[in-house]
Formats: sequence, C-alpha cells, structure tokens
Amino acid sequence: MTTATSPRVLDHPTREEIRLEGVLHALSDAVRLTIVGDLAREGTELSCSYFDLPVTKSTTTHHFRVLREAGVIQQIYRGTAKLNVLRREDLDALFPGLLDSVLRAARAQGERVGQRAGDDA
Repeated sequence: MTTATSPRVLDHPTREEIRLEGVLHALSDAVRLTIVGDLAREGTELSCSYFDLPVTKSTTTHHFRVLREAGVIQQIYRGTAKLNVLRREDLDALFPGLLDSVLRAARAQGERVGQRAGDDA
C-alpha cells in the first residue's frame, strides 16, 4: 500500500509581511530584475527552466529564493516542475506604481547600454 505524499510547499511572506526594503533589495540585482521582467512580460506562471540566465543553476536557485522571500514572486510545485509567478497584485497594492517604474527604468537602461532587463512592464 502506498500513501500519497503531501505536495511540496514553499514558505512565502503574507502580503502584510512584505517590506519595501526587501523588495528593493530583490530588485537591485540585474539577474533578478531580468527574471521579474520576464514574468511581468509573460503575465503567467513560468517554470525555472524557462529562464536563460548567465549564471549557474545553484546561483539561479539563490536568485529565485531571494525573490520569493522578499514577496516579489510566488513559487508553486506542479509535479516535478517549480513554477514562478509575479506577485503583481500584492506589490501594486502595497507599493502602487513601484514595479512598473522599476521595470520601465530597467528597460530604458537596457536600451541605453544594450542589455536585456525588465521587458514590457
């Protein structure tokens, strides 16, 4: 007889626990900003393997953890895939206009210096 295992659940801060300084820290790294830009542009859940990042797998895992712990993204397991979704509703409610402003600034900077970052907010 086999017993069903409970789905893996990751800790996420509640909306009330999300702090501005944590969000700003999470968005201050170019790799994390690229992840957030991709999530904002796609507007849907994306698997970790979707992202083509210039860092190792362990470093990628670190960047996703920073974003999750800051409350910028939510990560959900579906089978063996870990899906990521931007917590736009929470961020917009807590810090109106912040996410769009940061992504717009990142996009402008990317155009200025020829980097990919924060595509369509």
